[in-house]
Amino acid sequence: MIVRSKAPLRIGLAGGGTDVSPYSDKYGGYILNVTLDMFAYATIQTRDDGKVHFNAQDIEQTFESDALPELALDDTLILHKAIYNRVVRDYNQGEPLAIDVITHSDAPPGSGLGSSSTMVVAILAAYRELLKLPLGEYDLAHLAYEIEREDCKLSGGKQDQYAATFGGFNFMEFHEDRVLVNPLRIRTDIQNELESQIVLYFTGVSRDSGKIIDDQIKASSSSESKDKSLYALHAVKQSAFEMKECLLRNDIEGMSNVLKSAWLAKKSTSASISNSYIEEVAQLAIDHGAKSLKLSGAGGGGFMMMFVDPIHKQPLIKALKQTSGQVHSFQFTNFGVTAWTV
Repeated sequence: MIVRSKAPLRIGLAGGGTDVSPYSDKYGGYILNVTLDMFAYATIQTRDDGKVHFNAQDIEQTFESDALPELALDDTLILHKAIYNRVVRDYNQGEPLAIDVITHSDAPPGSGLGSSSTMVVAILAAYRELLKLPLGEYDLAHLAYEIEREDCKLSGGKQDQYAATFGGFNFMEFHEDRVLVNPLRIRTDIQNELESQIVLYFTGVSRDSGKIIDDQIKASSSSESKDKSLYALHAVKQSAFEMKECLLRNDIEGMSNVLKSAWLAKKSTSASISNSYIEEVAQLAIDHGAKSLKLSGAGGGGFMMMFVDPIHKQPLIKALKQTSGQVHSFQFTNFGVTAWTV
């Protein structure tokens, strides 16, 4: 039996970082994001030799062993192993699964587009299809979150799992005891104009978001009420409301202005979010027509999103091509994770 799945990557438009505990538990987190036509892919096929084999083709890592009830979470492909363990334990009565799991992603780890979490969602959706598991959208996203944050002890927030599962434009609310995904119906002409004004640029630097997230956790836990990092997170959260209002009103210029102030606030939450290379690229972009910009995800590298008047877009792209990074073409998608049987 063969099943396949694909889950879309996302860009955060506003509010990123406020979905991380304990900030979201204490103050509530709010994020506006949208998925792109860049995906994480998974194929699962059953085997008849009692073996389990994982192959992450994009990062050229493999793992093979006997099909056991539980695989040790060490060395390579920890996420693949953790997903297998959880599915076997909770949904297959502890019976091992003899399978191949083959994966690849359109974006590298550390891209800032939620690639790791999106891959978890894609793999889980393939298992759901294979075993006909009774998992709704919220169930799938929450399970993906638990596997990453609890089983694997990886630092991070919650938005990526929900974005990949639901897809499209979403305004998300994160609280200690619940997550609410509010889908936004954005007219096609608004989507087209927004696409025409955004340049997506990969800095060429993949980053580990752990240090940045740890700084944000420290700020959220601070007993000092005047902690500037905590105030900055409050400002980042407020930007999500402002960005949503501009989007719904088709105020793209307003969205660009919100992005500009939100990026300044975001940089105040951790000294690791920006660096001299990122600032150099940012200044180059502004010198060639970018109205505002920010790094997607936790920061420190990965993808940079820029607003630019469409008539200045090609000169900006030409200038960016002289750097060590890459400009990526994209379109928004309005669907989340999907899986099918071959």
